[in-house]
Amino acid sequence: MASFSLGKGARLHTIQTVFEPNVSAIFANGTFAAIRLPALTSHPSKSMTPINHPLRLGATVVLAIGIPCVALAPAQDGATPVQNPVQSREVVPESNSEPTLAESRLTMGKWIETQQLIGRERNEWSQGKEILKGRVELIGKEVASLQEKIGSSESSVAESGKTFAGLVEQREELKAASAQLVASVTLMEAEVKKIAPMIPDPVRAKLAPLFARLPEDPSTTKVSIAERFQNVLGILNEVNKANSEITVNYEVRTLADGTSSEVQAIYVGLAQAYYISPRGEAGIGRPSADGWKWESAKASADKILTVLEIIQGKQTPAFVPLPVKIK
Repeated sequence: MASFSLGKGARLHTIQTVFEPNVSAIFANGTFAAIRLPALTSHPSKSMTPINHPLRLGATVVLAIGIPCVALAPAQDGATPVQNPVQSREVVPESNSEPTLAESRLTMGKWIETQQLIGRERNEWSQGKEILKGRVELIGKEVASLQEKIGSSESSVAESGKTFAGLVEQREELKAASAQLVASVTLMEAEVKKIAPMIPDPVRAKLAPLFARLPEDPSTTKVSIAERFQNVLGILNEVNKANSEITVNYEVRTLADGTSSEVQAIYVGLAQAYYISPRGEAGIGRPSADGWKWESAKASADKILTVLEIIQGKQTPAFVPLPVKIK
């Protein structure tokens, strides 16, 4: 251990260098600097100083500002020497667990790497935050749009409900009208079937397909109302047409003597008919609920033959009286 004293006003008042295994202390101008070093050498007899010693850069440096330095040698101007606090205590050698330069560099590298990682994480979080913010705004707009569509849909549903209620009411009205139509066509079919025997045989043969379409049981039929009306109207049209015409047809009739013979029948509408055979035998026919009824009319044979020839164009038209029975 060595102590040095300089004159008053010098930069360094006192310099004390303590050569311990691990400690070198310097007191200078009110500043205490303690530099802890690893053991300088295993031979203390060799001349060593803190200046010419190869100090390691990895040593731990502790600075304490404001501690006044204390001189161990007598101060100039008659000041009373003060005991150095460093000398009053024993310096305990540091353990050999101090970090080396490589370890310090490794630690510093890890710290820098950690700071860089933290910076990257913050940057990524900032970017992710902006992305999430944009997504939240986009989703908010989508939610607003969906809410608007929901409102429109609710309005449409309400309007559809009103329309549906109107359609239900209309359906009920159509059902009632349909029931009336069913009742009407059923009645018309029954009436047409009643007049079927009264229709002349040639006309009835022509209307046979339409009569076949009439349902036998209207309550269980699968024929539509429209088709049923079409059948009835078709029959009535043909019947009305035949009722306004005079037609001549070849038919086989039973004569007064009980024999059958081909005759020419003259139908005057649907109410009266006459026939004349090749032998000059004549007859008159009238409709009934059981079909046409024929009777002999020998007295009218010449007149019926005259009418037939006028129709065929063999004679000039003329007024010919014939027997008619009106019911």
